[in-house]
Amino acid sequence: MSFSLDTISAQTLKSEAKALREERARQGEPLTQGAALEAVAQAHGYRDWNTARAMLPDRVAAPLQVGHRVRGTYLGQNFRGLMLGVQLLVDMRHYQVTVLFDEPVDVVTSDLFSAFRQRVTATVDIHGVSPALLGNGRPQMRVARE
Repeated sequence: MSFSLDTISAQTLKSEAKALREERARQGEPLTQGAALEAVAQAHGYRDWNTARAMLPDRVAAPLQVGHRVRGTYLGQNFRGLMLGVQLLVDMRHYQVTVLFDEPVDVVTSDLFSAFRQRVTATVDIHGVSPALLGNGRPQMRVARE
């Protein structure tokens, strides 16, 4: 299955409709849930809400799932491990993932001491790449299914 940052779901449109209703309520222009769903569906190019609902999946599948065997790099160190947690973040474009490494990874580059981690939580995009960067410009984490 391929993933795109532009992938939407019925759940995405429902969330947008809720936000639209809240915004209109703050402006003193109440909007019904049905009218909000219709407006959001049309804004995405659908004729109406029923058409959008029929064409879209309930939710967009996550590229990684709990229980998947994964591989990648964390702070420049290669790893293999088990995906313990995957949570879609509010922006609908990033995931918080928790990985249990098969072998602990040294997260310190100093020759004077070491600090090993076997379980880490990080934010990655839909491609498994962390938006947070190291000093050398590389992502803190890259993760993919084995």
